[in-house]
Order: sequence, then structure tokens, then C-alpha cells
Amino acid sequence: MGFRRRTLFIAAIAATTLAGCGGSSSNPFDNPAPVANEPGGATGQKLSFVYFQKCINPIFLAQLPAQGGGTNTCAGAGCHALTGSGGALRLVPTATAVDLADPANTPDVVRNTDMYKNFYSSQGEVVVGSTTQSRLLTKPQLQGVLHGGGLIFTDPNDPNIKLMQYWITHPSPQGQDEFSTASASMFTPADPATGSCNTQ
Repeated sequence: MGFRRRTLFIAAIAATTLAGCGGSSSNPFDNPAPVANEPGGATGQKLSFVYFQKCINPIFLAQLPAQGGGTNTCAGAGCHALTGSGGALRLVPTATAVDLADPANTPDVVRNTDMYKNFYSSQGEVVVGSTTQSRLLTKPQLQGVLHGGGLIFTDPNDPNIKLMQYWITHPSPQGQDEFSTASASMFTPADPATGSCNTQ
């Protein structure tokens, strides 16, 4: 086999091998096609907005241990605030609670609030129903994934972890949106305005 034919043969084998490693057939050096996740995981269910607003958003404002000592908030300027460097999770630290009992606060109105922006960004870090695949939980615990803010929750039984686990594993019933009144059962007594946040 001549030098030119041997070079072409080796190049063809290399291209075939690289294509098998995730590249596209037209360009072996290309990235694989993006993964299309179903909204709400396999079931299409939605996470509860009212539980997020009362029980999860306050975690982002709480003073938590910071890498290198001291404390900081997740929504702090250097972390997950809109101008921070904290990856995909973006939070508006000044978001105010939305009164869902007010008829003027229709779903469209709520979806334009800063609180909903925080909700939307947070659920982007969640695989509904799976606490082990949800980066909202795995990153601050350094469970198989790096976190620029370091280890935040050293105890898997931390009350904040329990709140996030409960939220992730208790979506709205099938076919209902994030404002489902069924979310009242996530509080004791079953009233988001007066009840405490359930964790089990």
C-alpha cells in the first residue's frame, strides 16, 4: 500500500473511531447533539411555586458557611446574584413574596415577578423527583460535582437540605401547574399562609 493510500486509510479509521466517541458523522470533532430533557422529568409534573416561595427562596438569603471561612448568602453579589459568577443558578435577592390569594395575581402576573424568576432559575437546577440528580442539592454538598462556592452543607440532615429534598420529591399532581391548590398539603396545617413547611 502506498504512502498516500495508507494515510487516507488511517484518516478514515480515525474519523470512524472519533464518530463513535460522540462526534457527529459529518464532523467527528463536533459535539454530540444536545440532550432534550422533558419538562418536569419523565412525568411532566411541575414543582410547587408556593412551597418554593415560602420554604426554598429563604435558603438563598440565609447566611451560610462560605468557602475559606465566614458566611455568605447564595444570592450574594459574588455568587448566584444576577451579576455574580455562580453558573446557571441566577437569583434576584430583593424578590418579594407574591400574595397568591389576591385574585389580581393571575399566573401571567406571577410569572413576571422577581420571585418567579428565582423559582424558574432554581427549577432549572432540578430533576423533578430525583434528589441525586438535582444540582440544587448535589452541588452545595459536593456530591459528584464541583461547586465554586465549595462545601456548603456538611450534614445531609441539614434542615435546608430536607426542605429542598421535599420540594423536589413533591411536585404538583399530574396535569396541574405550579400554582396547584394541592400544594397546600405541603404545609402543616394545610395552608401556605399560616402553615409550616413540611419536610416529610
